[in-house]
Amino acid sequence: MTVRLLPCGRSAVLVELEDVLGFQAALTRLSLDGVEELVPAARTLLVRYDPAVTDADRLGALLREVSPVDSAVAAPAEVVVPVVYDGEDLADVAAEVDLSVEALVSLHSAGSYVSAFCGFAPGFAYLSGLDPALHVARRSSPRTRIPAGSVAIAGEYSAVYPSASPGGWRLLGRTDVPVWDVERDPPNLLPPGTRVRFEAVRS
Repeated sequence: MTVRLLPCGRSAVLVELEDVLGFQAALTRLSLDGVEELVPAARTLLVRYDPAVTDADRLGALLREVSPVDSAVAAPAEVVVPVVYDGEDLADVAAEVDLSVEALVSLHSAGSYVSAFCGFAPGFAYLSGLDPALHVARRSSPRTRIPAGSVAIAGEYSAVYPSASPGGWRLLGRTDVPVWDVERDPPNLLPPGTRVRFEAVRS
């Protein structure tokens, strides 16, 4: 496995690699001394450490010896998200990818997804595992307001909007499942590594 390590300030190392979730799962198992936080992104993992316990050189040497593990083994139980597939972009996306609406819904709901990383807004999880046949670009003109619970796709990811916000993802449907709830502990239903399955339901 090829990794690239970049110092990030005085208390973090940025690891560039392909299997971010597998690498994160391996580090979580190892519990290296001084490591305080792991922050995954699409192709990087930020490793925050306590400078009083370790340093970038010592930690970097350990990180180069780490091999990714199957992140699904360490993942929490699968979260099932019921979806009413009636999104504003559903028909247009189906036409764009040359599928019937029914076939698109079947393909999207048959996927096995994993929360790869979170960003954009609290609780907005980028779900990897979208079938390549459904990889479509974002809208050329983003909407000014997308309702909370909207289920959408863009590029290689699917997502559930945790709150009402602007956005350019293509809307396939909606769910009543609150993926972000400040009254819940923890508030994020879909932290990185969580397995997700969409289930088509009637309104």
